[in-house]
Amino acid sequence: MTASGKLFGTDGIRGRANAYPITAEIAMKVGMAAGRHFTRGAHRHRVVIGKDTRRSSYMLETALTAGFASMGLDVTTLGPVPTPAVGMLVRSLRADLGVMISASHNLHQDNGIKLFGPDGFKLSDDVERIIEAYVNNGTEEFLAQPETLGSVKRLDDGRARYIEFAKSTLPRHMNFDGLRVVVDCANGAAYRTAPDMLWELGAEIIPIGVAPNGLNINHECGSTSPSAAQAKVIETRADLGICLDGDADRVHIIDEKGKLVDGDQIMALITTAWARDGRLRGGGLVSTVMSNLGLERYLESKDLTLERTKVGDRYVVERMRADGFNVGGEQSGHVVLSDFVTTGDGAITALQVIAEIIRSGKVASDVCNFFEPMPQVLENVRFKRDSQPLEVGTVQAAIANGEKRLNGSGRLVIRKSGTEPVIRVMGEGECPGLVHEVVNDICESIEQAAD
Repeated sequence: MTASGKLFGTDGIRGRANAYPITAEIAMKVGMAAGRHFTRGAHRHRVVIGKDTRRSSYMLETALTAGFASMGLDVTTLGPVPTPAVGMLVRSLRADLGVMISASHNLHQDNGIKLFGPDGFKLSDDVERIIEAYVNNGTEEFLAQPETLGSVKRLDDGRARYIEFAKSTLPRHMNFDGLRVVVDCANGAAYRTAPDMLWELGAEIIPIGVAPNGLNINHECGSTSPSAAQAKVIETRADLGICLDGDADRVHIIDEKGKLVDGDQIMALITTAWARDGRLRGGGLVSTVMSNLGLERYLESKDLTLERTKVGDRYVVERMRADGFNVGGEQSGHVVLSDFVTTGDGAITALQVIAEIIRSGKVASDVCNFFEPMPQVLENVRFKRDSQPLEVGTVQAAIANGEKRLNGSGRLVIRKSGTEPVIRVMGEGECPGLVHEVVNDICESIEQAAD
């Protein structure tokens, strides 16, 4: 089960492959349940299914397909494609819902199921609860008759459609001629789309992480392990590097000096550029409680705002839609540009960064660093799934003491992961030594409570 004890976490359903809830049985039930909920009207209903390169993704794809077809939905499989491609193709193909099979930045041992509605957006908490109730209570009474069972087909040009769409987000006639780019695809879903996209735009491509074998996704590569790409940028004297994660919905940029540029700096760049060009809506951007205080202060200096949400790009998108923002994201590299896409899109975000580098005529290091980050420490503490360490008195006392010690010069964000049994402890403040001490004390108290 997810860390919250429910089927759905902060980003769909996720867990260890071939263990509850990421089993073929549950995947089939999710297909049946989602199919039941999204069957509305007398037309033939359609679902599109994408996946990343994990070995278990093939098992889950087959199970989901069986579940949907049994409810009378026609299934179109896309093969390995980025998560944002599913959001785009749901709308393009006039499907009733979409599915992405992926555990994003996790290693191959994990997998997940993300659902998209007909508008291409991830489902709300309310809809997820309805689907979960169907999974628990059964949908057998709604099974299709033999003559109305769903059909199954493969869409072979899904990747090409996505590439053309991504390229269309750039200014007309822009090309990347003369640009040398390292692109790390994490042995994941973008291993063909990202290199092809950049090459077609004119760049010289140095690809790594493009040899998936089902077991090496995100392993010592990609946005969560960028050291190989950083070294390759220096070795090849590249102009920049692009690090995607396993399903390519997040990105980190590497400048020509090998320095990592995280999601906060990327959002600062795009927000500033779009404000300058009159394209920015909402008067700023939406991010989560994890974004650095330095980003907030930088935006304030430009008379722009930072609206914060709880962690999860789904909550960022909900706030963007509610309040009319068109830029949002997370420090982790999920960047949502709602003029183009419905979810985080690593490749399209990278294209916008490169476009600004080309427009400026400067090197990446001069374009991608907008503010000095406030010293920040993030630690993860694992715990037993059936325990509640944050409710233990000693842990609560350690947190209260940490807040008192920071005394307004910093902040703490302590939360359970929605996708794994981990408590994330983030401390931020003007004094790095104090922040480290506070975070370490809290982590020690959690570890003791979790034993």
